[in-house]
Formats: sequence, C-alpha cells, structure tokens
Amino acid sequence: MSTKPLAGCDLLGLKGLDRETLGHYLTTAAEFEKIIKRDIKKVPTLKGKSVITLFYENSTRTRTSFEAAGKYMSADVINISGSTSSTTKGESLRDTFLTLQALTADCIIMRTPFSGAPEQAAAWVDVPVINAGDGMHEHPTQGLLDAYTIQKVKGPLDGLKVAIVGDVAHSRVARSNVWGLSTLGADVHLVGPNTLMPRDISQLPVTVHNTLESGLAGADVVMVLRLQLERMSKALFPTAREYHMTFGINEATLRYAKPDAIVMHPGPMNRGLEIGGDLPDGHQSVICQQVTSGVAVRMAALYLLLGADGIEG
Repeated sequence: MSTKPLAGCDLLGLKGLDRETLGHYLTTAAEFEKIIKRDIKKVPTLKGKSVITLFYENSTRTRTSFEAAGKYMSADVINISGSTSSTTKGESLRDTFLTLQALTADCIIMRTPFSGAPEQAAAWVDVPVINAGDGMHEHPTQGLLDAYTIQKVKGPLDGLKVAIVGDVAHSRVARSNVWGLSTLGADVHLVGPNTLMPRDISQLPVTVHNTLESGLAGADVVMVLRLQLERMSKALFPTAREYHMTFGINEATLRYAKPDAIVMHPGPMNRGLEIGGDLPDGHQSVICQQVTSGVAVRMAALYLLLGADGIEG
C-alpha cells in the first residue's frame, strides 16, 4: 500500500478532497482496524516519531483516540492543553507552533474554537498539521470515521440517503460530513429549524428540510447532532422541551426512516434532548462503532501523512 502521495501533507478539512483520496483514507483505516482488534495492538509503524496534540477545547473521544492511535503505532505522543500552554502567558499561536516544531515534533494535531486557525498554523511549520476540530468550520477525521462506519454497515455510499439532524449551524462535524459523504456519492439531507441552519446553506450540496417526517423519509442513515448551546449567543429555539418534541430522534420519529436505518451521533450526547434516552443503546445504533472507527481512521491519517513505510513497521 503506497503512503507517499499524502506524505507530508496536512489534513485540515474534507472540502476539496477528491474521491480517490477519501477512499485511500478509508481503505487504510480498514487495515488498521484489524490491528486494534487483535489481542496485542502494538505495531512499530511510527517508532521514533513524535506526535503532539494541542487542544484548546475539551475533548474525550477525539483526543483519546488520537493518543491511542499514536501509541498503538509506537509513536511518542505528547498531550498539551491550552490551559497549560504558554498562550495563557500571551504567547502567540505562531510562536507556539514554531516552538513545537523546534522540539522536533513530526506531526501536530490541533483543536481550537477559532475557525481557520489550523490552516494558518500549517503555513508556519514544515510538519503535517491535523485539524481535530476548528470552531464551526470542519472536523475532518470525524467526517472520515463517519463515512468509514457507514461503509462498513451499509456498503458503498453511492445513493445512500443520509439525514443529518439538529444544530447544523454550529456543527463542524456536519460540514465535514456534508463534503465527505457527498463526494463519496451519498445523498445528504439536513434537517432542523431554519435558525439552526448555516447562512451559506445554498452553497452546500444538500437538501434542506424543516420537519423530521420529510427529512427522514427513506433515510438509510440518521445522524443526530448535539445542540451546541455554548456557541449560541442568542435563543435560536423556544425551549429545550419544544426542540425535543419537534426534532428529537427517538423510536417513534425514527420510524420515518427506513426500517434498517442506522443511528449515529458524534458525541457527546444529550440523552433526552436531541436523542431518545434508550436509542443509543438499541440495535440500530452504531454509535459505539463510530468510536472504534475513530481510532482506526486516526491511525490511518497518521500513517499516511507521516509517510510510514509499512503498516506493520
């Protein structure tokens, strides 16, 4: 398997990536999933490489899966939180990245509340930068792991109807999925109130619905988004109770979709608000599979961008 076409590149978003490149990430992830399901998960693939995670926002799944991905491939993983970095003393983002590069980092993984910051940072350093979520812009590895999970369960994405429900306006996950899934041939539908749709909705390759019944009709995949109250500067829906009654996904509303539709959620979940309390544990849920897929996809990203010579080292 050739890694060289992506070696030294950044992964900043899925917008603009072609189908072949997206497919390369997914097929590589499939090879790494075989490794993480073994009793002994360790391989020497990235032995001697240093991977730094720099997170200015809290994270459980993304940070932990990147750390696991690096360690499973024998990389040295160093975790830095925004609260413990020198930015709290006034250091600029540019100086922070130049310092990390001088510390011989081979890859820097960044999460930030500021859209576009990873792209700017990537211009300052000569090592691959991976965007682990920037503001309301993109979250490319989440988009890849979602595509990978759907493909595993449903097969090729061509023609599949994917309904993304909820707070699209504030969701970087939704944007990465719109670009990634549509490029891979899926028919993407956004479902929610107009107040939770992005302003540039007309520029996205999607169909928009303001009711669950129309948005979920015939859906193969129902992806539920968290209400990101921390990013809202004003009330965008009357009450949480009314939102749940109108756009909450539960066993009753899921019946609008196909009987074999799968349910996804990028986490963290607000059970009883955007998703029914028992639905994540039901037979149609692939939410735990998404978490496992995340490790495999992030192993694939590190492997491809760092130009390793072989999966087994």
